[in-house]
Amino acid sequence: MTRAARHSWYITLRYSRRLLRQPAWVAITLIQPMIWLLLFGALFKSVAEIPGFHGGSYIEYLTPGVIVMTAISSAGWNGMDFIEDMHSGVMDRMLSSPVWRSALNVGSIAYSSMTTVVQSLIIICVGLVVGAHFPNGVGGVAVLILVACLLASCFAALSNALALVVRRRETLIAAVTSIILPLTFLSSAFMQANLVPTWVRDISRFNPVNWGAQAGRTAAIGPADWSFVGQRIGLLVALLLVALFLATRAFRAYQRSL
Repeated sequence: MTRAARHSWYITLRYSRRLLRQPAWVAITLIQPMIWLLLFGALFKSVAEIPGFHGGSYIEYLTPGVIVMTAISSAGWNGMDFIEDMHSGVMDRMLSSPVWRSALNVGSIAYSSMTTVVQSLIIICVGLVVGAHFPNGVGGVAVLILVACLLASCFAALSNALALVVRRRETLIAAVTSIILPLTFLSSAFMQANLVPTWVRDISRFNPVNWGAQAGRTAAIGPADWSFVGQRIGLLVALLLVALFLATRAFRAYQRSL
């Protein structure tokens, strides 16, 4: 294992162990996705009866959307660990050590992806229990989880970048809250595009949450259009590269300010 990979893995383990030392937070992290799926599934169950709704049951349509929403919701708080480390002095001690600097970002993002995998599997299992089906099999579900991880990585990197700039919990909380919900509802996560106003469809074309929802849903419940899925994954990869660049620049700015 290279030095960079080893250091990134240590950072990932550090954040994972910190999470496991908080049983209440672990429970919330695992239970919250089930609540979203069951709550929205029951609340909007009759949507499947609206003329123009295509596909099977609404719970089947909703499951990939909840996976996407959960991914960005969890990843949006990723920067809170950075802020805690800055305030406690841990970040400064790490910077005085021989650790590979980018490992702090990479390890944090990897931790977010690991969390997304676990949450996604829980949502899929609950979805199967309440009636969802995944016609494209294990391969389609695997692509859905991959898309969720890409989206989570993008938002985790952006959250880290913002945390390094603002350095205050309250500001990060306000920013994440103001961004996550609008992006979710301005996408096809909960409603088919042909059933929303035209202006919402126009905005959703540039919405990364919509890219993830479209790619994941197409891969998992079809009809599978792998060319379309590949295009959306390409957009998410491009966004991830931009987010990583911003996180790296923000980290360097933080180092210069010490």
